[in-house]
Amino acid sequence: MTREPADDDPEPADQFAGRAAATPVEAAAAATEQLRALIAKEPEGTTSMAPTEDGWTVEIEVLEDRRIPSSSDMLALYEVEIDMDGNLLAYHRTRRYSRGSADIGGSGRS
Repeated sequence: MTREPADDDPEPADQFAGRAAATPVEAAAAATEQLRALIAKEPEGTTSMAPTEDGWTVEIEVLEDRRIPSSSDMLALYEVEIDMDGNLLAYHRTRRYSRGSADIGGSGRS
């Protein structure tokens, strides 16, 4: 059974209902849900985030291709920008790598 939205449910375009800024947890959740909806892949988690002048930049690790064994799964890092209301401004994939990679950070991004 699915629940019908209530009149007081927040609209996706205004997730934080008039507040000046999202908390870091709310920003990460909003970025993750919007990225999931756009790319139809499963986020693994938030790897970093930083406040910006207009909102938040959130880096999210995503499972792009499930393989056997799971240590050879293909993962990706996406950078997602949202505004203070939780609206998506931009996103892009910054790196793709296998789960077994020893180092995914630093200057070796591709």
